[in-house]
Amino acid sequence: MQKFILVTAKILISGALLYLALRGVNVAAILARMNQINPLWIAAAVMVTLLQIVLGAVRWRLITGPCGAPLTITQALRFNLIGSFFNQTLPSSIGGDAVRLWLLSRTGAGWRAATYSVLVDRAIGLIALAVIIVASLPWSWRLIGDARGRAALTLVDFAALAAGLGFLVFGQIRWNFLATWLPTRHIHACAVLANRVVFDRERGPLIAILSLMVHVLTVVIAWAVVRSIAAPADFAQVFLLIPPIVLITMLPISIAGWGVREATMMMAFGYAGLPQADGLVVSLLYGAVSFLVGAFGGLVWVASAEKAAKGSATMELPQEEIGSGATAP
Repeated sequence: MQKFILVTAKILISGALLYLALRGVNVAAILARMNQINPLWIAAAVMVTLLQIVLGAVRWRLITGPCGAPLTITQALRFNLIGSFFNQTLPSSIGGDAVRLWLLSRTGAGWRAATYSVLVDRAIGLIALAVIIVASLPWSWRLIGDARGRAALTLVDFAALAAGLGFLVFGQIRWNFLATWLPTRHIHACAVLANRVVFDRERGPLIAILSLMVHVLTVVIAWAVVRSIAAPADFAQVFLLIPPIVLITMLPISIAGWGVREATMMMAFGYAGLPQADGLVVSLLYGAVSFLVGAFGGLVWVASAEKAAKGSATMELPQEEIGSGATAP
């Protein structure tokens, strides 16, 4: 019942935000943009999205080894594609992570190692995103003339960076109770693993480069969508606007980010002096590209051995295993 209420609430939030985003826009301007969509740019956006999934799979594979759940590159890519499908169907923009850890656990890695690898992968991606946003703040302030927009952007950026760096610092603390006390032991174990991965001389630099490239490709996808409707936004503007939007869209309060992304994109375009209707169209097309790639991931899921075996296995995390004396690796 609680899960049903949560899902229903997220559906309502997505619907409400989409309604608010669509209510005040110029429908004629939106239809005009839609009528001039260049399918070649949309195809390019789809291809870049697939490349992004490949790079994400390479990064995740580098992380799974130190977490005690090693994957082959083929497995990592397949699981990431399936995760992209569930990102579009589960009630959040990160629902695919739960499916990824379930798939990884079925390889024999165990729930704990699988969960740690996915959480560390997500944390490193968040830290890289926060670094990009904070590093670009001087140019973002020039682009955004509104004082409230600047303040909101700065608050969100530094909150994300503080959370990411705080997570790494937490992993450096060696107090024994952190590794044994139930409320902290799993978070501490993940933080320790994140430090081990980030500061590894061989893996660390490659993981950092891959993380930055993944986020840059998000900008490239949005740029291809912008070009598909010939919107008056150059690459530099897209580079400054998209990462904060991605950060906000990661909040698990809607279905696949729908509604949150549209409202945030319109607001960001408006602050940058760009047509809000263009921001809405770009957001809708970006979501459509993600949906198309997710549909391909759905085909991978339907053809997978895990789908065939799903009927005899549960996708719910066995709490007794996760909570049975886990300590920092």
